[in-house]
Amino acid sequence: MAKRRLLSVVVLSGIFALTSCGDTESTVAGPGSETTPQIGNLTTSSSDGFALPGSSSDGTALPGSSGGLFDPGSSDGMGGQPGIGGGTDIGGTPAAGSSSSIGQATPGSSSNIGGGANSSSNGQAAPGSSSNGQANPGSSSNGQVAPASSSSAGQATTPASSSEVAQASGGIFLAEGKEEEKDQMKVVYKTNTGWDGGGILAYPEQLSSDKKHAVVVWGPGGGEQPGKYEGMIRRLASHGFVVIALKESPGDASQATKALDWMEQQNKDSGSPLNGKLDMNTVGCSGHSMGGLESEQAAIKDKRVITAFLNNSGDRGGGAFKNIPATKTAGVVFGEKGMEHDNAISDYRSATSVPACMIEMTGGPNTGEGGYGHGSGPWDGMAITIAWMRWHLGGEDFRKADFVGSSGKYINGNIIGKQGKWKGECKNFN
Repeated sequence: MAKRRLLSVVVLSGIFALTSCGDTESTVAGPGSETTPQIGNLTTSSSDGFALPGSSSDGTALPGSSGGLFDPGSSDGMGGQPGIGGGTDIGGTPAAGSSSSIGQATPGSSSNIGGGANSSSNGQAAPGSSSNGQANPGSSSNGQVAPASSSSAGQATTPASSSEVAQASGGIFLAEGKEEEKDQMKVVYKTNTGWDGGGILAYPEQLSSDKKHAVVVWGPGGGEQPGKYEGMIRRLASHGFVVIALKESPGDASQATKALDWMEQQNKDSGSPLNGKLDMNTVGCSGHSMGGLESEQAAIKDKRVITAFLNNSGDRGGGAFKNIPATKTAGVVFGEKGMEHDNAISDYRSATSVPACMIEMTGGPNTGEGGYGHGSGPWDGMAITIAWMRWHLGGEDFRKADFVGSSGKYINGNIIGKQGKWKGECKNFN
């Protein structure tokens, strides 16, 4: 009798374990949630090759150069298979912190893009910022207050947001809320997926039934995991894009091309949630540091990519913008004190025919690097990448005035929700 009872307990325990280990789906709050990640300790890596003078687009770093990137504290999913259904979904949103001193180092030092950063450890999301620079905690696109989202034991609170989606002219699906400083829609976030099982896939929970979604490839910095950029990946997806983040960025477009080939397969797979949902001719590439070089080369080599937007990156080996076809567009955002500064400017200057912009982040905190540094784009400057993709992929032509001309949001406007100002310049736009 005792053995029979023991056997029953073992069988019941096994059944419970089997039924508790399935994939969980993650969604994040809609308008008003802030996805600035919690900043941890910074690390250095000689493999980044991100923009030291003399580095080329193949990502080769000069001797003694470092790829110091910081750890935003995002958790990386474990397990899962390369297929969409095999990834591990991460619940909740990253803890918020002050990212104004991101990626900062002692001025003049290139061996450690480090130094601590003030961050929040309470796991609460920071309030969203409104377009006038005023704090707007938890507000939704219709002006009503939405509950703040939080993460607890991997579960996310996902309040409903009103009027989540709208159709952009040109047939590309975009979130109705237009404020790039905020998340707009709930998203599905899958880790350990992609062609090599090491990427991240994120897309709106509510996919369009009659419009196509543009695709954005995100490339991480050298030696960094894609999960370090969870805030950026989620923000892009919340605005209506389907995002595939690469496992690594060699800087030669090889990983971006393979990721897009995999996305093509998902678009044709009747068993995929993305079946028939993607416009594979409306693709944008973006990334940080080496990920920026990967994006730049993808715009040069892959006909599916119609725009590239580099974050804290740039090739000074003669400049690669000049090699991007004139039918595409390219941009770069960089920090006033980032070691990529000169490379970014040289890359932009090399553009002879492609419509291009360079935007500098100025007036940053006088700590670490002494202003906005190598980590400024994907965190404090996150909004500009969203705006760029909504313009060039989503067909929001009104955003041209924010970038092109003598005065505009990203030409000489304030960095909303942060300190300092944008300083932008563009050329070759009609």
